Amino acid sequence: MKEIKSQILPLPYEDINTDLIIPAKYLTTVVKHGLGEHLFTDMRKMDPAFPMNQKKYDQAKIIVTRRNFGCGSSREHAAWSIVDKGIRVIIAPSFADIFYSNAIKNHLLPVVLDAEIIEHIFAAEKQGAGYTIDVDLVGQKITLPDETSYSFEINGYDKHALINEIDNLDHLLTQLEKIKAFDERHRARIFLDTKALYQNH
Repeated sequence: MKEIKSQILPLPYEDINTDLIIPAKYLTTVVKHGLGEHLFTDMRKMDPAFPMNQKKYDQAKIIVTRRNFGCGSSREHAAWSIVDKGIRVIIAPSFADIFYSNAIKNHLLPVVLDAEIIEHIFAAEKQGAGYTIDVDLVGQKITLPDETSYSFEINGYDKHALINEIDNLDHLLTQLEKIKAFDERHRARIFLDTKALYQNH
């Protein structure tokens, strides 16, 4: 994930919680595949005009939404279902902390932009079909169709993990030699400390 250019899926709602993202009745599975078909299922049933019910948004890989996305329970299934649906980026003024962490772990990029920029995107998207934006993770910027660009912040480790599509375990495996070296130094230090303790008694 270095760069994603896609039509957006606009979700102009605040406080979309994890139960709305993926209802609890679908949490019985421990596999990620197939959860995408249940993404926002209750919202889709309640509102025939809900964006995901509109064919023009079928290929969207970027969600744009309002503040506090992913609040509620800590269920990782929320991130699983979004990724399984083909979404790669979510742009919002703010995210619930646990959802943000779960998103990164599942190679889903959460981007924080000012609410004013989000509202501008919503207004511009209404003016025509196929509103496409470019998300450049390497350069940490978003470019709109009118060539206006906005920068965003991301932790260096999270950026590295997303670009290389690795998780915490993958990262640890790349550090095995360093871990072994530390372990050897630690055991040697314990041995010397223990030896000195006995010599002093």
